[in-house]
Amino acid sequence: MPLALLALAMGAFGIGTTEFVIMGLLPDVAAGFGVSIPTAGFLVTGYALGVVVGAPLLTVIGTKVTRKRMLMILMGLFVLGNALSAVAPSFGVMVAGRIVASLAHGAFFGIGSVVAAELVAPEKKAGAIAMMFTGLTVANVVGVPGGTLIGHAIGWRTTFVIVAALGVVGLLGIARLVPDTPKPEGVRVRHELAAFKNAQVLLAMAMTVLGFGGVFAAITYIAPMMTEVAGYAESSVTWLLVLFGLGMVVGNLVGGKYADRRLMPMLFISLGALAVVLALFTLTAHDKVLAAISIALVGALGFATVPPLQKRVLDHAHGAPTLASAVNIGAFNLGNALAAWLGGLVIAAGLGYTAPNWVGAALAAAALLLAFVSAGLERRDRVAGRGVTGHVVAGQAGARAAEPSTAATDRPTASTLH
Repeated sequence: MPLALLALAMGAFGIGTTEFVIMGLLPDVAAGFGVSIPTAGFLVTGYALGVVVGAPLLTVIGTKVTRKRMLMILMGLFVLGNALSAVAPSFGVMVAGRIVASLAHGAFFGIGSVVAAELVAPEKKAGAIAMMFTGLTVANVVGVPGGTLIGHAIGWRTTFVIVAALGVVGLLGIARLVPDTPKPEGVRVRHELAAFKNAQVLLAMAMTVLGFGGVFAAITYIAPMMTEVAGYAESSVTWLLVLFGLGMVVGNLVGGKYADRRLMPMLFISLGALAVVLALFTLTAHDKVLAAISIALVGALGFATVPPLQKRVLDHAHGAPTLASAVNIGAFNLGNALAAWLGGLVIAAGLGYTAPNWVGAALAAAALLLAFVSAGLERRDRVAGRGVTGHVVAGQAGARAAEPSTAATDRPTASTLH
């Protein structure tokens, strides 16, 4: 794997830290601003919606410059947003800082996925994408727990100062290691938008929204769920997030490996198992050991879907992959926003801190259903294609049989067609 993938992973590490660290700090931030836990959940929803908006907008703007320069601009925006969050005097400003940082998220992973895929041979594309996303998953093993620990010990504002510094490191890594290729020529917004006419692209994005939304329904409220239901001390949330991160690392690498071999079966297994684990989490959340195991499984199964879904979008939008890739990252975060909002609703309705797990299970099951629909459509198109090919070949064979004078000359060609 090229060294440039390390630079992309470094940027992903910073972004992954700021995206997920808020889960462990949610009670602290809520107390600091004097708002309720469901209200503090808007820090997750606002970030996710910022990704949804920023992904296509900044990707289109990015067609005017080289991909390397755009990646550097995005990391600069990320640093600015986290610095604003660190000094926010009010909850509204804190939300604004989260949104500013989030604008870089979708475009970074969208453009980064295209760059990563172009750096390797075709049969290694999913592995290269997974390598970049490893930075995001490792953030949940190192950055998020570390940030949560620092937030509890020193203050959550210090955590966001450190996250901003991580963004600076990512920016420098991209400047040093990513090749400065020419900007894409002949890129037209209309051409990029044409990819969204493909039903398989839209289905993959819908699976992204629902599947990863299932993960966020549970993880957004993991801190109050573990302290109020499982009986863990507040300090233990840090190590539970380490388990979640380790699960993400394993799931991401396994998903990347098998997406290059058996993409759809990988999706069937991971989405089906995710739905089951989330449903059981409503029960296992009452036991410390089972709750910890469930958290690791949710991370592994959720991130096992990321490389195959991202690769599926790239494969079906191969003529105009950049915008579709970025929008699919936005789709992950649209699912995050939807799940965080729905999870907050069921908690506010008095259904308890485990209720978001049922929401997550339903979302993952819906994603699995769409995966079967997608596979069915693909199978139908394949059969239809073979039918047309067989008809054409049969017609050619009949025509050649009616032309004895050219039969000897055409025989090798007919053999090749069959």
